[in-house]
Amino acid sequence: VGQSKVVSVIPQLIIPIKTALNTRDRSVIAKVLKVLQALVKCDDNEENLVGKSLVPYYRQILPVLNIFIRKNDNMGDAMDYGQRQQRNLGELIMETLEAFERHG
Repeated sequence: VGQSKVVSVIPQLIIPIKTALNTRDRSVIAKVLKVLQALVKCDDNEENLVGKSLVPYYRQILPVLNIFIRKNDNMGDAMDYGQRQQRNLGELIMETLEAFERHG
């Protein structure tokens, strides 16, 4: 029932999402990616209406992600304490793309 309400507002969400991604601020992009993941995963049933309704907007979302996808923090043997908060932008982008693929 809830996914139909989400699907109806997706066109209105795209411009703010695109604007936030175009800031190129890593913390803003990380938050937007987490929102996109939550948005795609909110549709639990087999229909994946939310994920499918995002497909026409990939052209507006994906180019900015392409810029940052290689921004993995190479720490060598060091410990990544930000891993729990998912501050590594490259990994977060990959997780988001995988969620798009699974649910869309």
